[in-house]
Amino acid sequence: MKKRILIVAFIFSLISCSQKESIKESVIQQKEILSKKEINSIIKKEIENTGDFQWSKQDTHVILSALSHGNNILTIGYGSAKNDFTRSSSSENIKKHIISLVNKNEEKLSKSTNKVYSNDHINIIDIKVNKEETLLALMNDPSVRYIEPADYNFNENNQIRSSKGCDRSQKDIKEADYRIITPNAKVPWSFDKHKIPEAWEYSTGKNITIAIIDTGLSPEQKLMNESFNSGDSSERTVQKYGTFVDSWLPWSNNYDGVNDKCGHGTSMASVATAPRNNSNLPMGVAYNANLISYRAVEDVVIDDYHEKRGISEALTALANRNDVKIISMSLGYPFSIGRVKDAIRYAYGKGKMILAAGGTSTAYTTWYGVIFPASMEETVAVTGVKENIYEKCDDCHTGSKIDFTIQMQRTNGTSNNIPILSYYNDNSDYEGGSSVATATTAGIAALVWSKNPNWTREQVLEKIKKSSDFYPAKHPEFGYGNINVLKAVQ
Repeated sequence: MKKRILIVAFIFSLISCSQKESIKESVIQQKEILSKKEINSIIKKEIENTGDFQWSKQDTHVILSALSHGNNILTIGYGSAKNDFTRSSSSENIKKHIISLVNKNEEKLSKSTNKVYSNDHINIIDIKVNKEETLLALMNDPSVRYIEPADYNFNENNQIRSSKGCDRSQKDIKEADYRIITPNAKVPWSFDKHKIPEAWEYSTGKNITIAIIDTGLSPEQKLMNESFNSGDSSERTVQKYGTFVDSWLPWSNNYDGVNDKCGHGTSMASVATAPRNNSNLPMGVAYNANLISYRAVEDVVIDDYHEKRGISEALTALANRNDVKIISMSLGYPFSIGRVKDAIRYAYGKGKMILAAGGTSTAYTTWYGVIFPASMEETVAVTGVKENIYEKCDDCHTGSKIDFTIQMQRTNGTSNNIPILSYYNDNSDYEGGSSVATATTAGIAALVWSKNPNWTREQVLEKIKKSSDFYPAKHPEFGYGNINVLKAVQ
């Protein structure tokens, strides 16, 4: 009798479970996809409450909705542990397991049609996902570190690409904003404020390589190309690479070359490394340092799938170069991007000093403090302040994550920024904000490292801290403050 009762109870349990699964499936099917406005509201609320946003902390419906607004491409960070982001002997088996899990749940996507992108150095893959059940399976799998919609754009203007930070203009530089030194180069006003010219008596950046991950390098500015060694700059190299894919198709590998089409990357390379020229044009901080330029993005806001890919590919490539000590990134996004975070940690683990801009103001981030990746512990966060006062420049962000400040905006009756080389040959321009502050600090780090070639990243960083206004304290908005570069190289 007990056996019959148990059998009946078991059958009833199966029917009950089946009904529950049916109801659950029905509920999933009946849920409407959230709009971008609704998703962005969730994102903004979490950033305001916690300082960051992570997709893996959201429920599957939010993630599925975000996927539907971005080609359904999901980034999966995998590994044998939470911090296992570096490829190893076990990575391939885990990757195969993840792909098998996805294909098993995505009934309509066969193994041959569901393409996969993977990185050679970090444990991430991109794969198409259409079903909430797949997301549930991934979130419950111990080998999955995180999942993120790869192509979701926080910009509420749907998937329209931004052009923030792009400027290929040319302007005459006012005499009050520079002075001439030999052989015939313009020293920007801000260099004197930080005692950079005095520091050149001790170091010019020789034998140090600065990598700029940005929009590339203009082919039309000869001082950053064939005349990189001119005037008092000599025996150094400039190298150009490209990891940005210019395509709306997520699986495209149509790399867009090395040339800057925006102007921002050229500006950053100029302020960090432009030669001490004899052309009556602005020069850079580390005028004898080597330069590596990566075209990894289209503009300064990391809001496109191929920009996220391009940055992570550039970072991992640079991480594996012994000649690279400094990586400068004057770009960012309001919240964390898993693949970029993994790539930064990978490069950091190789001893690189990674500098990042504290803020890239846009219509939808003006309310935000220090942006990603400057918000990471592994990066050196830099922002700009006005001349002679601790007041943030017009397009700059401040906050507790900031490490250093650079004077970027005049208060001498004008609002002029920093004289730099133009996108075009034989011309100059003005540029400012936390972007130029970051590139300037990259040049400063090169001066210190060149003076002390056997130092580690930590020793160089500590010397710069000790040479700043607020050391040993840290200001809640401006970090260690403005850098006295002469003191840093003595």
